[in-house]
Amino acid sequence: MNSLSLIHEGTVSGGVYHMGIPRLEKIMENGMEIPPAMGVSTLFNFQPTEKGKVAIAGDFVLTAEEVNPVARTLRKHGIEVTAVHNHMLTENPRLFFMHFWANDDPFKLANALRDALDKTHSM
Repeated sequence: MNSLSLIHEGTVSGGVYHMGIPRLEKIMENGMEIPPAMGVSTLFNFQPTEKGKVAIAGDFVLTAEEVNPVARTLRKHGIEVTAVHNHMLTENPRLFFMHFWANDDPFKLANALRDALDKTHSM
């Protein structure tokens, strides 16, 4: 068991383990709340690969202040940041989506994601 699975549960679909982690604050757009299930949760996907490794991909949902600390943390652990962009125009707080990818030891990667997640205002 790793530090992510102790707190968050996920689902398996097509051999890929999916995990969504909501932000703690409400995300608002034009006076309406956007629930986490509508795409404002951090998403982690784990897929087994060869020799006991896993490929991970997903995206962090971040405020501007969280972008650089999360990017530094991911790179420190050998996880590639593949994109940073936004999805909405007037959400509050303003959010950025950071996509990532790596293929390595599952426990190493899960702990790295936990380290990065700790730099965000998420559960």
